[in-house]
Amino acid sequence: MMSITNPRILVIEDEPSQVEILRFNLRQEGFDVRVSMDGEEGVQEAIEDPPDLVLLDWMLPNLSGIEICRQLRRAKETREVPVIMLTARSEERDKIRGLDIGADDYITKPYSIRELMARIHSALRRPQASIVEHILFVGVIELDLEKHKVTSEGNEIVLGPVEFRLLATLMHSPERVFTRERLLDLVWDISADLETRTVDVHIGRLRQALAGTKGKAQIRTIRGFGYSINPV
Repeated sequence: MMSITNPRILVIEDEPSQVEILRFNLRQEGFDVRVSMDGEEGVQEAIEDPPDLVLLDWMLPNLSGIEICRQLRRAKETREVPVIMLTARSEERDKIRGLDIGADDYITKPYSIRELMARIHSALRRPQASIVEHILFVGVIELDLEKHKVTSEGNEIVLGPVEFRLLATLMHSPERVFTRERLLDLVWDISADLETRTVDVHIGRLRQALAGTKGKAQIRTIRGFGYSINPV
């Protein structure tokens, strides 16, 4: 859970000059800064004492930023911690690859400190699902994880098992954009050998089930990337 004051930022970066620039500016902004210059140590530190956000360099020795992000997303302690990747790679396919494995944002070096701080504040403001015991609430949609029951504006919505898992995944991270590839990993399991079109089909079924309620409008298509769920 994010700290009320002085959010903790873990910087995983191996270039000393970059570390000092980030440390100085983050502290000036009021953040509590921790630094790891080794990928494996950074993963361990994040899991043992989860920060409010991770700034992660793509190009690291021994363990790449991509693999670090993958490990952070697999660990239950860091699954929901925002990750912003910092990289000299500027091609769109690299950005999509970073988002596919679970990064929340991606900023290309050289970057302006003002832009970086804006991205950090935006990631920290990202809403989390309202959870009461085993029930998720986002907008008008309520999902009971134990009873496998969904309601929208008080109307019970009948969903198949895949649509239920898909909706639960989206609701755990409101407003977060999930690529189709990432949803295949999370909903169908990372070993699933399916086409991304499969995700579109099940999103269509989910919207059809929610038709007639405001819940349908909460499922958003982000053109060129994937899907998110937003409060209405």
